[in-house]
Amino acid sequence: MYQTVRASAVSIKPKKWDKVHNADKMEAFFVEAAMYDPDLIVTTEGVLEGYVIDDVLRHPELEERVFEIAEPMDGPYIRRFQALANKLKTCLVFGFAELDEAHIYNTAVFINDQGDILGKYHKTQFAEGTVASCRFNCVGHTLRAFDTPVGRVGIVICNDRWNPRITRTLVLDGAQLILIPSYGSKNRGQNETVLRRARENGVPIVNANVGMNLIVSKGEIVAYRWGNDAITTAEVDVPVAPSTEAARAYEAEYLALQGPEMERRYAETMKRIRGEDSLTELAQKGQLIAGTACR
Repeated sequence: MYQTVRASAVSIKPKKWDKVHNADKMEAFFVEAAMYDPDLIVTTEGVLEGYVIDDVLRHPELEERVFEIAEPMDGPYIRRFQALANKLKTCLVFGFAELDEAHIYNTAVFINDQGDILGKYHKTQFAEGTVASCRFNCVGHTLRAFDTPVGRVGIVICNDRWNPRITRTLVLDGAQLILIPSYGSKNRGQNETVLRRARENGVPIVNANVGMNLIVSKGEIVAYRWGNDAITTAEVDVPVAPSTEAARAYEAEYLALQGPEMERRYAETMKRIRGEDSLTELAQKGQLIAGTACR
C-alpha cells in the first residue's frame, strides 16, 4: 500500500546576501532537475538569501540589512518560483528568510505543480538558540502536516532533525513523507539521524543539505551523493494513509500469498526432515557394521 513518488534533492550552496544570484542559480538547478521528471524537487535551507543568520548574530549592525533581504510569502521571488513550478509541472520546496509582518522566520515553502502554495513551515529548533525579543531569528511554534499531490507532507529544517519529537508530531498529524531542507552537518551522525527518523516513523525522507543529498525509502538509503550543487533523484514509496479500506486491501494481498508460501515452507521442512532421517539411518547402519567388525 504505497504511492511511488519520484523525488529530487539539490544540494545548492548559496551566496550570502546575494538574492539575485541565488534565485538565478535555484532556477537553473530546478530546470535541470526537472529533466529527470521528478514529482518533487527539494533544495536547501536559507537558499534564497544565503542563510545569513550567523552573520547577523556576529554583527548586530546587519539586523536592518536582513530585513531588507528577507522575502514576504507574497513577494516577487516567491511568485517567480510559483510561476516556475507551474511551468515545470513539478512541486518545489526551498528555504528562505521570511518577512512576516515585523518578524523574520527561517521558513521552508511547498509550491505544487500548479504554482500554488500548499504549506509552509517555520523552523522550531535552532542550534544557536534565540530569545523571545529577537525580531530577525524568530522560532516557530506550530508543527503541522499538509496535503500535497505527493501525499501528506511534513517539513523539518536542519537542526530540527536531531529532535525525534518534531518528526514524530508531524507523522502523528498524518505526514506520509518528510522533507528536510538543511544547511548544516554532513557527517555520519547526520546521516544516521535522518535514517533513524525514517525508521522510527515508517516514512520516506528527502534531505537536501548544502554539501550532500540523502533520500530514504522503506527504512533504507536509496540515494546518497556528496558535494555542493549536485542533483540526486530517486523513487520513494510513500505509505497510504491508515484506513480500514487500506488495511483490508493489504490484508487481501498478504492472504493471496499466504497459501503458496506456507506450502513452499512445508515442502522445505519435509525435505529437511527426510534428509535428516536418511542421515540418521546411515549413521545407524554405520554403527551396526562397526559393531559387527569388532566382534
